[in-house]
Amino acid sequence: MVNIKVSRLYNQPVEGLEVEIVERKGVGHPDSLCDYAAEAVSVKLAKYYQEEFGRILHYNVDKALLVGGRAKVDFGGGEILEPIMFFIAGRVTTEVSAREGVRRIPAEEIAIETVKEEFNRRLRFLDVNKHLVIKPVLRLGSTDLRRIVDEEGKTKNGVVPLSNDTSLGVGFAPLTETERLVLEGEKLLNSDAFKRKLPEVGEDVKIMGFRERNKITLTVAAAIVASLTPDKEHYVSVKEQLEDELCDLALTLTSKDVEVKVNVGDNYEKGIYYLTLTGTSAESGDDGQVGRGNRCNGLITPNRPMSMEATAGKNPHSHIGKIYNVLANAIANRIAVEVDYVQEAYVYVLGQIGRRIDDPPLVNLQLVVDGTASWNNIREEARAIAEEEILNVTNITKLILEQRVMLF
Repeated sequence: MVNIKVSRLYNQPVEGLEVEIVERKGVGHPDSLCDYAAEAVSVKLAKYYQEEFGRILHYNVDKALLVGGRAKVDFGGGEILEPIMFFIAGRVTTEVSAREGVRRIPAEEIAIETVKEEFNRRLRFLDVNKHLVIKPVLRLGSTDLRRIVDEEGKTKNGVVPLSNDTSLGVGFAPLTETERLVLEGEKLLNSDAFKRKLPEVGEDVKIMGFRERNKITLTVAAAIVASLTPDKEHYVSVKEQLEDELCDLALTLTSKDVEVKVNVGDNYEKGIYYLTLTGTSAESGDDGQVGRGNRCNGLITPNRPMSMEATAGKNPHSHIGKIYNVLANAIANRIAVEVDYVQEAYVYVLGQIGRRIDDPPLVNLQLVVDGTASWNNIREEARAIAEEEILNVTNITKLILEQRVMLF
């Protein structure tokens, strides 16, 4: 039986705190680009292994670094002076012994093509053949880790993968109004409908939400596309329309007072504007790295517990640094929705290398509940939900490969 601990927290819910801070980095932010690209390579490798060998072999491609390029930009256009450089490193099964001899796996070729596809999909104005240089370094993993991934634990329900790391997954629910506004705000600004309305707004959008009592301030950094912005007046108009769109969204999510500030680093008198050619600061202004951006629920939440584990690029078959973050959020969300009187649910799932992924050494549920509630009933309902989700943990691999769960 899984070791599930359920305890009651007597904390004030985050929604009731005087101060709350929330951040989300959009799909075109350099850190997010690293996450999306590494995860795309992970999915492509997993599917390749499944198609060629009938199962997912050992790999992890969760180390990626983006080195920003150089660009010269002004209203109406500009030029790329030096391309973006993207490095991806990891341990990959690069060859398999077969009856006809050793089969080489074109892992680095797969990585290069997949990264190009992902950057091309995420950034409308980036020419991946001119503005991007990709350098993969994928090497064979150690014998012990490869053997752990190849092994499986037997249960009455069949075979279950063994964890290939000792790590922690963390999740919480529900989101506060500020968290929802930051999350949905970035999704709005990078939606197809919004891009048709305001194509000048690039994909590199970052929103920092700050709530003090009943006032929420959204500070937005939005890369404006120079080729679609002929002058200062047009630039200012785009910023004002962007602010209006977020204010309209806020009316649907909260009754609190909301103020939106866009590109506050601008200084019109000194000619400082957030203009880009490609819609991302990666062309000149910033670098990126896997794991420095959004957590598994799409947010950066200093008021909440978070795992430092990067989910992007990890093996979805047996790396519990990925699987348990998804699992923890699934448990937390179900408890918050299904168990009456629970105001907040915090879930910690600890994994241990070599142990079946459906048998974590510890699952810790911490619940903030209404003071009038029956604790015994709440504890047992929460425990039952955790047990059910853990029993079905192997389903998470399929959800990840089908991209049906949020990872960052």
